[in-house]
Amino acid sequence: MVIREATTSDWEAIWPIFHQVVSLGDTYGFDIDLSKPKAKQLWLDTPRKTFVIEDNHQILGTYYLKANQAGPGSHVCNCGYMVSESARGKGVAAKMCEHSQAMALSLGYKAMQFNFVASSNESALYLWTKLGFETVGRLPKAFKHPLKGFIDALVMYKWL
Repeated sequence: MVIREATTSDWEAIWPIFHQVVSLGDTYGFDIDLSKPKAKQLWLDTPRKTFVIEDNHQILGTYYLKANQAGPGSHVCNCGYMVSESARGKGVAAKMCEHSQAMALSLGYKAMQFNFVASSNESALYLWTKLGFETVGRLPKAFKHPLKGFIDALVMYKWL
């Protein structure tokens, strides 16, 4: 597996992954009906960097990296990760998270924060904890899960 910076031409391969993840409504705080152009803006155009992970020239996953806040909080970055359904359980998210931490350090960030992790996202919670992130906040009933109703959202943080 190879991780590289995404290009505009990668969007056509990223979009099906993005759409599949977001349309489920169970992990991201994005509108499930987000349009393709708006999704591209959020995932590819706005972040400081966006990356893809591929195997045999097939994109398996993607992540973005951006400052979590401006000004006095600009030393903390934020990332979002998505893995194609067919590549789940193969270590793709772990590789992207490890890569993102190294990339964050190279870009001058000192910490990484995940702002809105659905408490029902057990695989992400397990992985982020395994990779050294701590749950530093709980937002009671802040995430409206399509099947479970109102559940907690977690804030996770790691000093790099």
